[in-house]
Amino acid sequence: MNDVGARLLSLAQGLGALLQAQRLVLVTAESCTAGGIAYAVTQVPGSSAWFDRGMIVYSNEAKQRMLGVPPAYLRDFGAVSEPVARAMALGALQHSTAQVAVAVTGIAGPDGGTAEKPVGTVCFAWALRRDSATAPWVRTTTRYFDGDRAAVRTQAIIESLDGMSQLLHKREDD
Repeated sequence: MNDVGARLLSLAQGLGALLQAQRLVLVTAESCTAGGIAYAVTQVPGSSAWFDRGMIVYSNEAKQRMLGVPPAYLRDFGAVSEPVARAMALGALQHSTAQVAVAVTGIAGPDGGTAEKPVGTVCFAWALRRDSATAPWVRTTTRYFDGDRAAVRTQAIIESLDGMSQLLHKREDD
């Protein structure tokens, strides 16, 4: 296993331990990573105890149909935006039994970038459903990664796993 593979496995194992300790289940909603996050977490033996499903929503139509992303968000903000990532995470929670979601949408390249959203732009959302009576808590961010298509996707997977682990660590401290 190379260094990147070892890092992904380590992050996935750490995330799995946090999810199990907090009795939470994860769902993923992925565009530019095309299932890479789900693949990383399912490398961990026993992940079925804390991973529900992964939704690959590469097209705008899939984002709308599978996750309920409003067409107005896609029109007004573009598929690569924090509002769309947020809607993806919330839609993943709504369409699963999980309590925790990570969503990612971005431009991995080599083309598709613009001056406003260059190749390497990736938007993330992490969501936590506390209970059925309260709206889920959501955090979003945008990152800009360097490198070719594979490098951007790998960095997005790492950021997804690391971001979720950081949020769950903070939750343990509260």
